[in-house]
Amino acid sequence: MPVNQLRIAMLSAHSCPVGNLGARDTGGMSVYIRELAHELGKHGHLVDVYTRVHDPKDRQIYEFGQNARLIHLRAGEDEEIHKLAVHSNLPEFTCNLESFRKHCNLQYDLIFSHYWLSGLVGEYLRKRWNVPHIMMFHTLGVIKNTIGVGENELGLRIETERDLAQNCHHIIASTEREKAELIQHYGVLPERIGVVPCGVNLEQFKPMGKECARQYLGFGKDSIILFVGRIDPLKGIDKLIKSISYLQDIQGLRLAVIGGGEHSQHEIEQLRELSCDLNTQDSVTFLGLIKHEQLPYFYSAADVCVVPSYYESFGLVALESLACGTQVVATDVGNLKNIIRQGETGYVITDNAPHRLADKIALLLSRPRANTKSIMSIRASVSRFSWSNIAEAIIKECQLVLSNYLAPVP
Repeated sequence: MPVNQLRIAMLSAHSCPVGNLGARDTGGMSVYIRELAHELGKHGHLVDVYTRVHDPKDRQIYEFGQNARLIHLRAGEDEEIHKLAVHSNLPEFTCNLESFRKHCNLQYDLIFSHYWLSGLVGEYLRKRWNVPHIMMFHTLGVIKNTIGVGENELGLRIETERDLAQNCHHIIASTEREKAELIQHYGVLPERIGVVPCGVNLEQFKPMGKECARQYLGFGKDSIILFVGRIDPLKGIDKLIKSISYLQDIQGLRLAVIGGGEHSQHEIEQLRELSCDLNTQDSVTFLGLIKHEQLPYFYSAADVCVVPSYYESFGLVALESLACGTQVVATDVGNLKNIIRQGETGYVITDNAPHRLADKIALLLSRPRANTKSIMSIRASVSRFSWSNIAEAIIKECQLVLSNYLAPVP
């Protein structure tokens, strides 16, 4: 059946889409939700994104743009809390969401939940509202445990993800790899999974001019290697720091690490100690959290951006870097094999072994610095990932789910 305007309740219980990007629980998923909601609104659909209050200063409603808004709900203390603490506050979150909906006389066509914690809320509401529930997991606990780096994910998460994967109406996976993982580990039927990649804001992430960006940031003539992301063992930052010890013949080399926040100080201190042990401390700079709108300057100023992760659900940082015209060295995670053109816009390597990272970084740094033509060519390689294209694909998935849900039973 044709659907003109969709009314979507989007759930992001534990992570606020307007939080500090690069902090402990605020990363690519927050960017995804904010950008997708904004773009769906531009396409004429109504989107309400529900999250919990993370700060007493949070306004209840933030406008994302035309037809899209973010709604803060009380759930536990009005501060950042651990994800598992959010789990125990989900009943309050759900109750306050339903009270807000009734007070404002809102009706939704479908629920779109992000991450397993939000999925629990979505499952409750879909039964109460009698509308379909679409899930996007972003990361899978079972895969994190298979990798065995960082904190082990509890059985609560694994079992909840399995139940959600088997009982929600539809799943959006960002890669074919994630689809295969859902089928293998959680027994999901292939026809219940749609694959839609993540996107990049091509209006925000664009080349700023390398020299202008360097002058703006005070970077000088150094060869700049850039890391952007959460400070988390899964990101492989220690492997990247170790790779610098293989590159000490390169004069004026500098690794700029963006990410952190108050909950990441212990990890940052460990990484500082590592760089001191390797005698590379003069080449490694921790810049902390950087406002999202400032990132294009850093991507543009860099000679190479590195994604040394053990695991990524997709790889948004690589998209952002390429959109700014800067080449990427990355491990074979997420969708990066389909994003990076090997030898042309960067390199994808089998793992994050420091010598392998160093080999490809050195190869890119040995080339003449990119000119305007090559920068624009790198940018053009990711033009298909515009949020407009991604939103259209998501709309088709939503319309398909609604059509099947409302179809008469023969």
